[in-house]
Amino acid sequence: MRTTASTHHGEFRLRPLSARSVVLSLLLGVHPPELPVKDLVRCVEPFGISGSTLRAALSRMVASGDLRRADAVYRLSDRLLERQRRQDDAVHPDTWPWDGDWEMVVVTATGRGAAERAELRERLTRLRLAELREGLWLRPANLRRARPDDVAGVTQRFTARPERSAHELAGSLWPLDAWAGTARALLDHIGRSRRPAERFTAFAAVVRHLLADPVLPAELLPADWPAPDLRAAYTDYRREVGEVVRGGVGAV
Repeated sequence: MRTTASTHHGEFRLRPLSARSVVLSLLLGVHPPELPVKDLVRCVEPFGISGSTLRAALSRMVASGDLRRADAVYRLSDRLLERQRRQDDAVHPDTWPWDGDWEMVVVTATGRGAAERAELRERLTRLRLAELREGLWLRPANLRRARPDDVAGVTQRFTARPERSAHELAGSLWPLDAWAGTARALLDHIGRSRRPAERFTAFAAVVRHLLADPVLPAELLPADWPAPDLRAAYTDYRREVGEVVRGGVGAV
């Protein structure tokens, strides 16, 4: 089964379901990220995906490097294991108390092509940094995570305390009100969703939205910040999916 167009709900978009997207979402949400084909067949049935459609998709995913196969067990490739780590970090970010310092990253490499610059921007955004101006990226120093070698090799990292109001600076770097509005719309949609396919696509949208959460210190956030509720809802759903996948009962 595959819907032909994305669906809009308020301030967010639900992407169309396909056999590939369902398989990836299932594997990204379980640890270790591997499932026998018999369990995959059972789990995709509520979405109207037949066994033959699933097996064709699995073959394409192995050929494209998305999955690895050992006997009748499919596992995420190394490339997608990195995606799972980022997803896990989005759901459970590793933070420490904020003392007012800001992390400042300056791009020092020169002579890079447009594709390399775009890739570096994406990598810095994944680190939850925001660009103050070209080549200068900032965030409050409350987030604990490793800096990848490919980023460390072309940037310099500093600790700073801007003279500007930290609350005002954060509001100028991230669209906090827009993020919160979308999060509340997702929570409302989740509360009204009952069908497996509808819930599945909604929680896929939740993960994408959490990846864009700047994970700021509480002092810099608007009142009633909805990120904790969104994380709790997704954590409950992932536990539910894990029980279905591993236990062989119920519906995703």
